[in-house]
Amino acid sequence: MGVSPPCIPKQGSGTLYAAYEARLQALQKRGQSHCLRSCRVGLEKESLRVNPDGSIAQTPHPPALGAALTHPWITTDYSEALLEFITPPCDGGDAALGFLRDLQAFTYPRIGEEFLWATSMPCVLDGEASIPVARYGTSNAGRMKTVYRLGLGHRYGRLMQVIAGVHFNFSMGDDFWPVYREVTGGGEDPRRFRDRVYFGMIRNLQRLGWLVPYLFGASPAVCRSFLAGRPTTLAEFDEGTYYEPHATSLRMGDIGYQNRKEEETGIKANYNSLEAYVQSLERAIHTPSPDYQRIGVCVDGEYRQLNANILQIENEYYSTVRPKPVIQGNEKPVRALRRGGVAYVELRSLDVNAFEPMGLGRDQLHFLEALMIFALLDDSPELDELEQLSIDHNQSATAHRGRDPGLKLLQRDGQPIPLRAWAEQVLAAMEPLCRVLDGETPGRPYTTALQAQRAKVADAALTPSARMLEEMAACEEGFHLFARRVSLQHAAYFRDVALEAAREAELEAAASRSLREQRDLEAADEPDFAEYLRRYFAQ
Repeated sequence: MGVSPPCIPKQGSGTLYAAYEARLQALQKRGQSHCLRSCRVGLEKESLRVNPDGSIAQTPHPPALGAALTHPWITTDYSEALLEFITPPCDGGDAALGFLRDLQAFTYPRIGEEFLWATSMPCVLDGEASIPVARYGTSNAGRMKTVYRLGLGHRYGRLMQVIAGVHFNFSMGDDFWPVYREVTGGGEDPRRFRDRVYFGMIRNLQRLGWLVPYLFGASPAVCRSFLAGRPTTLAEFDEGTYYEPHATSLRMGDIGYQNRKEEETGIKANYNSLEAYVQSLERAIHTPSPDYQRIGVCVDGEYRQLNANILQIENEYYSTVRPKPVIQGNEKPVRALRRGGVAYVELRSLDVNAFEPMGLGRDQLHFLEALMIFALLDDSPELDELEQLSIDHNQSATAHRGRDPGLKLLQRDGQPIPLRAWAEQVLAAMEPLCRVLDGETPGRPYTTALQAQRAKVADAALTPSARMLEEMAACEEGFHLFARRVSLQHAAYFRDVALEAAREAELEAAASRSLREQRDLEAADEPDFAEYLRRYFAQ
């Protein structure tokens, strides 16, 4: 069989991406291709607070940063030490990157001698017991967030939960949808049309998901302390470091966070429609797990997890890409999806890039914008079991062996194709889209970003994963020394950033407001916690 990616030619089409090409050309002929440039971008970056020696900080979330429960932009993830920086939706990647820079620059003067770890993989120098679970106060909402995290620790171990990543949030602008609906001849309800297109985009992002760890994976090595004495098939880089020679993103591989329980029970999220997705997650949330029942829910008056089901809540389901709604109050995400539909799409497979102070770079953001739109414009048949197995295989193979020149991935029909050949096909197809996105912008940022990725396909030594291993070898550093040195360089960068007075005041006000809001929640008359959970899950 000839070389072809999962987006195989449709009957009667002459090219691999005929539907994408036709839709892009139709927008251009109508003089409406500018609507593709009205996208919104948001970023979420996780970063561990660490002590000067690189060990995980044991101090509570700094009050000067505000309340993690109620702050819109600076919060915590699994651990009290795992900061999460969240930008609002911005007009393009440059604005989002600037907001992310400001959040981190605001943070540094407020964490003393601690600094932020510059890689996805942590060094857990003092063992799993040294990982403090995030605390959100005494309100029911705060207790729920903490108990959920305690449950993750009981289910998967705390080590998995302090792996950091970057999430790329993307949506098309409001003026895009009526134009695109007319171009595609869609006569359905506008909201149903938007949901259908977004889910098609998500399926295509899964088909092409292997491309993200190849181009941007930055976790080819791990600290010996992270493995905590567990047996491993990884090779020894030095006495303190394990690695795989051709790995791109061990974070996305077998040692990273996965929902193996769903695989064992046959419950996986269904991305063929919004309703199928909601139903598949609801089934997992309401299906008991014998293993988790043995952990117990409330033991001797102390909650160990929210429930003993396959998923405690929707957020527990691991996925490289998610449909995201706008949630109102304490609304369940699946309820919000049914009520308001998909508001944006979250790409979750990005490692923290140690070579970028922000954790990712400008070229990367421009390329990801183009990739999301490419995935949206092309046809996207429903996923069947065979293709889902191919997607899972391709993700794992690229994470562990992505830079192996001989690596072959599986197409939709199970036929093999060299990774580099497939990658070059995709990037070549994206050229006209990048020209449209450039418009009259000086420097042609989207085309420049695309060229940078094509160079990585031609020469794997240019990928972040290869650069990390090369620098570790050249400097005769194991992973811990490399990550600590780069982290301190980034700390110096952020401590030198002079925030604009208006942004400083904005962030100070947000911190103060979040503390007041948490106090108000804790002072409110609430039902007991068990009743609170009952009402939440009864939605």
